[in-house]
Amino acid sequence: MQIKEQIQKAAQEVLQKLGIENTEVFLEFPEDLSHGDFSTNIALVEAKKIGKNPKELAEEIKKELEKSLPKEIEGVSVAGPGFINFTLSKYFFVEEIGEVLKKGDSYGKGDKLKGQKISIEYTNTNVLKPLHIGHLMGNVIGESLSRIVEWQGAEIKRNTYQGDTGLHIAKAVWGLQKAGGKIKADLNTQVGYIGKAYAHGSSAYEDDPQAQGEIKEINKNLFEGGNEDITDLYTWGRKVSLDHLEELYKKLGTKFDFYFFESEVSQDAVIIIKKFLEKKVFEESDGAIVFKGENFDPKLHTRVFVTSQGIPTYEAKDIAHALRKYAVYEFNRAIIITANEQNDYFKVVLRALKEIDSSLSQKIEHMSHGMLNLASGKMSSRTGNVITGESLITQVEDLVQVKIADRNFDENLKKDVSEKVAVGAIKYSILRQSIGRDIIFDFDKSLSFEGDSGPYLQYAHTRAQSILEKAKEENLYLGVELLSSWKTTNLERLLTRFPAIVERAGSEYAPQYVVTYLTELASVFNSWYAEGKIVDAENLATPYKLAITSAFKTVMKNGLTVLGIKLPERM
Repeated sequence: MQIKEQIQKAAQEVLQKLGIENTEVFLEFPEDLSHGDFSTNIALVEAKKIGKNPKELAEEIKKELEKSLPKEIEGVSVAGPGFINFTLSKYFFVEEIGEVLKKGDSYGKGDKLKGQKISIEYTNTNVLKPLHIGHLMGNVIGESLSRIVEWQGAEIKRNTYQGDTGLHIAKAVWGLQKAGGKIKADLNTQVGYIGKAYAHGSSAYEDDPQAQGEIKEINKNLFEGGNEDITDLYTWGRKVSLDHLEELYKKLGTKFDFYFFESEVSQDAVIIIKKFLEKKVFEESDGAIVFKGENFDPKLHTRVFVTSQGIPTYEAKDIAHALRKYAVYEFNRAIIITANEQNDYFKVVLRALKEIDSSLSQKIEHMSHGMLNLASGKMSSRTGNVITGESLITQVEDLVQVKIADRNFDENLKKDVSEKVAVGAIKYSILRQSIGRDIIFDFDKSLSFEGDSGPYLQYAHTRAQSILEKAKEENLYLGVELLSSWKTTNLERLLTRFPAIVERAGSEYAPQYVVTYLTELASVFNSWYAEGKIVDAENLATPYKLAITSAFKTVMKNGLTVLGIKLPERM
């Protein structure tokens, strides 16, 4: 039985002795480490029910608990109006440090979601268009959630649903036609060329009626097929885009289980919508097929699912995609992650899906994130006036290169460090607060080594690694035998909270809990490091200090792993 469960069981038994039955005891971590390791407000809750003073009830509970404390609990105290605090003993912590060292990379994993089959869909880029900042945010959040939920025992399938049909494709193809068609060049040059072609097509569609008509005709040709020149140009551009996106996914640390494409469900989408048109779920309007959401919920609105040209919209394809996704992988729960600007869109689509397959609609959830803004308000881009996720990564990498210019690193190591630190800085900035909030990205703060940043955590891990390497060079080895004079440190207290933090993050789909925890942990480790020498052959406590250092390194690595932040070898 875990120590938390032991405390809960002991408290429940005491409550029963006092005539209080069927009560669940909730334990929390006190924010102030000096207040102990666990705290409960059970006396405050139950005192109201039985008409007793909360502090008096807390003292009664404390008195009973102290009669049979296990060796893992050092003491019980009452604080404030009736909170009961539990302080764990140094024997518990030395055993737990040993557990961290024993489990290593698996320390912190749980089974709370064991048996759950969860599909998480994120990034959802459009081919022939750059990966914009919103897609970057979706990737960072989706990958972290996938890892956190995976760590709680769930079976996770990562998928991305990429737009490879529709008007944006036609705009890019039109722009490629005007630019002279396909080119032979390296991948980055080809991507830049396609990006400019899309920008040209997008502007022309808005400003030139003739170009707009030509683009609409291309869109129709792409949907119906038959024009080999258009199809060939589209196929080339699609491959270039997908190859480039795969490079970015690798840099970001994502590997999808399923790659879904809009083009695969376009024909099915029309069939499904027409089938349910006959069943009165949809209606005809000016030659188009629409779903009048307000007829089902006054908070919803009307959206077009098939155009007057007979072409399915995103809405229709999302319906077909949901059915196809479940046919490929029978999930218990599916999460779709996009920016919050699509909230109203998904409310209508999921309501329409409910009329088509009520059971499936209940398994699908749309989770939205805020927008990523820059502290400067503007950002230059190497691809013109388009703010892309890739250009953000590149600019941060350039700043890291400047910071490490005087390091004695070879070019390969500089590239590795700049990439991992840059991506880590961006991921930390995105994940440090709740998913639905907007993010203000500050280049200087994101790369700070002074705290509240990704590089701060990476550096703390690197510092621990250096300490352990130095100890090994001096033939000093770690051990978990405790001196009788040893006083438990705040670092030990924090380290053992990691499994509970990851469990909460997985239960609430909230990576920010892990970020906050790791930031505090790194701060406490740095303070502990500054208090006294760790690598010291003359100190009898050195083996245990090295064990704590190794445990810190493991927890920091595991925590950054579930956030999707890679660790550079040196910094």
